[in-house]
Amino acid sequence: MGMEAERRWTMIETLPQFLKEHAEKTPDKTAIRLRDYGIWQAVTWKDYYEHVKYLALGMISLGLKPEETIAIIGDNRPEWVMAELAAQSVRAKSIGIYQDSVVKEMIYIFNHADVSFIVVEDQEQVDKILEMWDELKGVKKVIYYDPKGLRNYTEDFLLYFPDVEELGRKYDQENPGWFEKRLAEGKGSDLAILSTTSGTTGNPKLAMLTHKSMVSMGRNLMSVDPLQPDDEFVSFLPLAWIGEQMLGLSCGLQVGFTINFPEEPETVQHDIREIGPQVMFSPPRIWENLVSQVQVKIEDSSWLKKKLYAWAMPVGYQMADLNFRKQKPSGGMKLKYFLADWLIFQEIKDHLGLRHLKRAYTGGAALGPDVFRFFHALGVNLKQIYGQTEINGIAVVHRDGDVKFQTVGTPIPETDIKIDESGEILMRSPAMMEGYYRNPEATAESLIDGWLHSGDAGYFDEDGHLIVIDRAKDVMTLHDGTKFSPQFIENKLKFSPYIKEAVVFGGDWPFVTAMVNIEFPNVGKWAENNLIAYTTYTDLAQKTRVYELIRKHVEAANADLPPAARIRRFLLLHKELDADDAELTRTRKVRRKLVAQRYEDIISALYSSNPHVDIDQSITYQDGRTARIQTRLAIDTLETSE
Repeated sequence: MGMEAERRWTMIETLPQFLKEHAEKTPDKTAIRLRDYGIWQAVTWKDYYEHVKYLALGMISLGLKPEETIAIIGDNRPEWVMAELAAQSVRAKSIGIYQDSVVKEMIYIFNHADVSFIVVEDQEQVDKILEMWDELKGVKKVIYYDPKGLRNYTEDFLLYFPDVEELGRKYDQENPGWFEKRLAEGKGSDLAILSTTSGTTGNPKLAMLTHKSMVSMGRNLMSVDPLQPDDEFVSFLPLAWIGEQMLGLSCGLQVGFTINFPEEPETVQHDIREIGPQVMFSPPRIWENLVSQVQVKIEDSSWLKKKLYAWAMPVGYQMADLNFRKQKPSGGMKLKYFLADWLIFQEIKDHLGLRHLKRAYTGGAALGPDVFRFFHALGVNLKQIYGQTEINGIAVVHRDGDVKFQTVGTPIPETDIKIDESGEILMRSPAMMEGYYRNPEATAESLIDGWLHSGDAGYFDEDGHLIVIDRAKDVMTLHDGTKFSPQFIENKLKFSPYIKEAVVFGGDWPFVTAMVNIEFPNVGKWAENNLIAYTTYTDLAQKTRVYELIRKHVEAANADLPPAARIRRFLLLHKELDADDAELTRTRKVRRKLVAQRYEDIISALYSSNPHVDIDQSITYQDGRTARIQTRLAIDTLETSE
């Protein structure tokens, strides 16, 4: 990079200004790729910039004003990021909304965030907006980008994305240079996005993140783990999540690597395999699902493949443990690993689309040590990160060659971390939020004397690595006085391909118990292979042989836990815990307090001597229909020697 270009680069303050720079420097390089009808369609930096410009001007001509908010809902598509950058380029801000949000939640966010324009993907989201239209305050227009099924909709506030761009072209002809001037006026201190926090209680809070905070986070992460303009990234997790904003926008726009959008949520695995990205960032549930996928496929594979896998995995684990301990492998060990890699690991990585990864990240919640070791055994450079929406998603990360699976790594540049006297993790960096939008009380609780109070308990080990125990309020004191993390036990359970979710209790009780959700597709396949007939999720979960199957996996999780932390009794729930029922956050964290209240009868039964508990409960489906479930749940008791 020449001195002049470098000087210009350091003067850039906002995300759309980075977009303009790429459009000028490398106009014909691919910025975005979308798989459409099986074919990858490329969008150059020049085209990307023009879409953003004309959409922004179209919204200006329709009445968008600086500092207003546009909301965006839909699957990961080029139009999603174009809409975000369009708002930001004229000094407005955006908020992403999870596409599976229920109507009540959406109304709260639209009104609380002062939304004036809503950009949606398709008919499903338009129908949701129409349902709530009378309760929305201040929304001027709804812009959609997939017109399928919307031809006969006559509402005057509904507009098609390309039509808004056309209005923008007219506005540009009448006001030449207006957009470029407004874009150049953008300041790092301008709010870029409002990001919903995955709070485990009540309505989501909206973290106010400036361009400066997003750019500084991207710059500091890239200084630790550099990526190149020729690298590929696949954007498949909700763009409303800070993790996707981190890599896709904060890092992607600074480095200029290509962002790829899958055709459908169902084709993600196939599309990742086709692209072979150099970097991935996913929450634990994605990595857990990939492990389950491998385990189930091996169960169904040939006798020879099973034998090879059974030989290769211990070799992989041995090599991973040597790396964790920073010890050099012997010549014999290197040869064995080379064979294991050539025969098994390369094929597994290729199947999962991980073969070309330089590094992969996990964050958003703790990842179990078993899952972490599994990927390192395969040779995947998986690193834990730690942060929160309020600090742009990242404050701490593992460094290459210094990965310890029980820690989350060390702080990134410009980031201070300290542990207060109560054991809570406090953070400070230029990536910190300004506060919560229109919520001074919550801001005053989280930001104290320039430090962000995380609500997490943790400590530093002897190497300066941060160890996060759990949410401070969730740490359990077991009956023998030891402190323990329910999340740690739950992650051990979720290493099983047959367990999707688990909630562990034990702090105020004499022993540890668990409620378990089965992984329906995997347990269903196992049942079919074992000639076990079933009708519904509830029916399958209560089969005696399914209990026997899960019991083995609970016993395996118990094996290396301290005696006081071992699960004594468990049951298989009659329904999956669901974000729509507010039992999980949108990023699939358990809302423990609510779950403890809602399943009070079940928890009491787990701590009684009863072998079962009777359930009579109403459940609400996503379309509003309700159904009544009446069933008996078995409770299994395990022998745990102390």
